[in-house]
Amino acid sequence: MVLLDVLIIGNGGREHAIAIGLNNSKSIDNIHVAPGNVGTYEIAVNHDIDISKSENITNLASKLNVDLVIIGPEMPLVNGIADELKKININCFGPISKWANLEGSKKYAKELMKSLNIPTAEYVLISEVSNNHEILEYFNPPWVIKRDVLAGGKGVKVTSDKIIAISSINDAIISDGYVLVENFLMGEEASILVMMDESDYVCLPASQDHKRLLDNDEGPNTGGMGAYAPAPIITPSVLQRVEEEIIKPMHHFLRNEDNPYRGCLYVGLMIDDDGAPNVVEFNVRFGDPETQVTIPLISSDLGELFYSVSSGKLSDYEIKFHKLSSATVVLASKNYPDSPTTGDLIYGYEVVIDEGEINAFIHYSGTAKNEQGLYISSGGRVLSATGVAPTLRDAVEASYQIINNITLSGSYFRSDIASRAFRR
Repeated sequence: MVLLDVLIIGNGGREHAIAIGLNNSKSIDNIHVAPGNVGTYEIAVNHDIDISKSENITNLASKLNVDLVIIGPEMPLVNGIADELKKININCFGPISKWANLEGSKKYAKELMKSLNIPTAEYVLISEVSNNHEILEYFNPPWVIKRDVLAGGKGVKVTSDKIIAISSINDAIISDGYVLVENFLMGEEASILVMMDESDYVCLPASQDHKRLLDNDEGPNTGGMGAYAPAPIITPSVLQRVEEEIIKPMHHFLRNEDNPYRGCLYVGLMIDDDGAPNVVEFNVRFGDPETQVTIPLISSDLGELFYSVSSGKLSDYEIKFHKLSSATVVLASKNYPDSPTTGDLIYGYEVVIDEGEINAFIHYSGTAKNEQGLYISSGGRVLSATGVAPTLRDAVEASYQIINNITLSGSYFRSDIASRAFRR
């Protein structure tokens, strides 16, 4: 077996989860992360570079002579890092910039879905400022207003207030030139991470995250306050419909292009009461915190999986999963998501659970060390406590045992992660 050297791009809980998975892979020799965090520091070599500039990534990948670069966040992909790595013959897990537009441009994604007859919400493109947007009379509230830019999960406004809707539409037009207004989809959300190249695709266990800051899905939208997998809303019959109506048409289209898609296609779904799926959004990379609950469920070699996809040989890889469930609970800093407080000391992070099939541990994201070597908050979503167990209830309980042991001034976490699954 040829051992692989890997460079992971990013500094969040998603990248820490990937690093942990690769650290347990027999196919991996050395793991590098740029810029990384305190969690990746313990199991990999961190490199403090500005990942917003593609040349910094390509220069580091060349210097390290890595076999594979795994892109965590969306911005480097939209900026064309996969295209640049291809020029220097380094495998990249993540699509070229053309396909990164599936996330970078909601207009592009909507137009492609329409051409492929993929179910999604009806929408209208608006480009003129007005005090009376007539479309609001045709779409029943709440209205979904989407900016056509990368906005870090904050580019969508959902409101039933017509004044707020008009203001949001006009602000987006002034800022971006146009805006999308969508019909609101009823149902329950779920996500499926699809590993995809020109040879094949593989669906990872479906997950469900919690976007709102507060319990009972109240409060402002966030990057995600927790997640769990597998999500029971995705029954075998629902999954069959998702594959037939969404994933297969996308794969057929993307595999037959001159430069096929290689990476993870995140399919954000809304499932109605009849089990019919609609696409809410596509992302072109692993989600966060969905990654934290999905990676631990893969039992086959993760390094081989990433490398197979990046080299167009997924069909040669046999994926296997643990018969387990997982859940993660995010700890957010004070004033998140508006103006997160940073620099506060974190206590109690040393606790882990290792009881046979029940395990719980921390995925770090917005965490750093101060000059004294003590852990401090450095971002909005500070860390997440992840539990893995034979049942979802045990996984959730284990994750809460960890998160309840942590102290961070003014911090907050939701107490109802996976509650929808328990109501089913």
